[in-house]
Amino acid sequence: MDLYKTILRRIIIMSSMEEVETEETVTCLHITLYHPCQEEKQVFRSLKFHKRERRRVDEVAKFGRDSNICHYNLMDTRVSRVQFTLQFFRQLNSSELGFEIKNMSKKTKLIVDNVELDYLNKIDLPWKCIIRFGDYQLLMQRQDGESVDYFETCFELAQASLLQERHLPLLQPIPECGISPSLVYSQGVRPIEMDENDL
Repeated sequence: MDLYKTILRRIIIMSSMEEVETEETVTCLHITLYHPCQEEKQVFRSLKFHKRERRRVDEVAKFGRDSNICHYNLMDTRVSRVQFTLQFFRQLNSSELGFEIKNMSKKTKLIVDNVELDYLNKIDLPWKCIIRFGDYQLLMQRQDGESVDYFETCFELAQASLLQERHLPLLQPIPECGISPSLVYSQGVRPIEMDENDL
């Protein structure tokens, strides 16, 4: 009798498990933020850190100064009312999901890795990239999911410059002659100063 009850219980459990729908995973954009004055100015104080926020795919996620318009508010008068937007999309003839980033600032260029975006320029967001505008640095990393109804964002705060952590070279201006000063000095050659009228 006990064996019969055990078998019956297993059958009920297995049939109930088959009826439960498989939960879809949701694409999450992990965003690590850095600003050199983040401690003094508290520019990120309105953002929720270490907490996934779910959004519908038809929402355009807006980042900027205006809390009435933007989902993600940056508390800084130097930031545009809407600095940039993120749109979730699916690639044409593909099941791959991704994000598109658009610069909405008329006064500040948006730099995605090494690509400069002017006002209203947009680009597909790479799987992992650094975004810069003004003194702001944002490391964005996409964690892929299956849902075509929702996406999520999750914020973290960096304690040091993201450019230094990734060991990216600081850009040095190259003079008109096209020779980098660091290259000249490393080879032991001293630059010759010339007046522009001598050229």
